[in-house]
Amino acid sequence: MSLRSMLTAAAVQGLTEARARIFGHILNPTGKRSAHKILRKKMIGEKVAQWYPYDIKNDDPLVLAREEKERLAKLEMLKRRGKGPPKKGQGRRAVKRNK
Repeated sequence: MSLRSMLTAAAVQGLTEARARIFGHILNPTGKRSAHKILRKKMIGEKVAQWYPYDIKNDDPLVLAREEKERLAKLEMLKRRGKGPPKKGQGRRAVKRNK
């Protein structure tokens, strides 16, 4: 390797390091994979949470009790028609296993 090419390579290396420092870039001379691209993005969890309004139903125990009562009434109606959930150990998987 000649002296001129060594000096040119050193100058280019110094220039890229200075550019990375000035502009806040991450220097990756080996070209290996890193998670920097993903970590650089803004987190969006707070924005998503703000989009949905607060559900006041969860605060009121009367509303929760009424919903639970409606659910149980519907379940009872389905059981009377024979469409309710099977007893434990009597479902499709258990029947398949016993065949």
